[in-house]
Amino acid sequence: MSVKSPSQSLLESLTLISQGAEAKVYKGRLEANDGPVLLKYRFKKHYRHAALDTSLTKSRVAGEARALLKCLRSGVNVPGVRMVDASEGLLGIEWIDGKSVKSLLPSGAVEEYDEDQELPDDVDDEGEHPLSRFEISSDTLMDLIGVEIAKMHLADVIHGDLTTSNMMLRYPVANAPTELVLIDFGLSYHSTLIEDKAVDLYVLERAFASTHPDSEPMFASVLSAYAAQLGKDWPALRRRLDDVRLRGRKRSMVG
Repeated sequence: MSVKSPSQSLLESLTLISQGAEAKVYKGRLEANDGPVLLKYRFKKHYRHAALDTSLTKSRVAGEARALLKCLRSGVNVPGVRMVDASEGLLGIEWIDGKSVKSLLPSGAVEEYDEDQELPDDVDDEGEHPLSRFEISSDTLMDLIGVEIAKMHLADVIHGDLTTSNMMLRYPVANAPTELVLIDFGLSYHSTLIEDKAVDLYVLERAFASTHPDSEPMFASVLSAYAAQLGKDWPALRRRLDDVRLRGRKRSMVG
């Protein structure tokens, strides 16, 4: 008779909500009286050597947890860490009750629907813009994004995958300001280099351009809020961002 490991028993008590190439994501409670958590399970990759797979998994889980904890200590809005078991590939974090920024902004698919399809992300079932529930404007949302990314970079944390899918707005709570939360730090790392921070911003700029139509003014607002947070450090980073953009355009022209 096979005996289940503690991790297997834990996962079976949770609800699987998504699965990617690197991990499965679950929702549930670690303890009966606790709030809900999001648990990321980096499962074994049988195409890799067992020892290498174990080492990589431990390193990535521990690295993500360290990045989150550093952000939390620096005042960046990220999910709280609820459990870490790097040897089993498990990371449990606070469940964020809200919506992704991607779902709250107009997308390229806005005009391509009919009455039999679901409404596009930027219109709710009463014809109102979904941001109305959060009681903020698009401009304020862009400011929130810029501020949180700046705080993260000032803590020398590079996200590695900045997209509007990896940002969430919490549902409003009475007498509390609307909060933007950065999520999914699986590709994050520590760096003091201006180059790495500029590339992080460039990745987000490309994500805006490819996902949200006519997004140049929105991203300009993000950079404005970011620059205000960075202060004297912004001019050097702005110049490096221009360099990164130029390299990106050259790569696109070459194909």
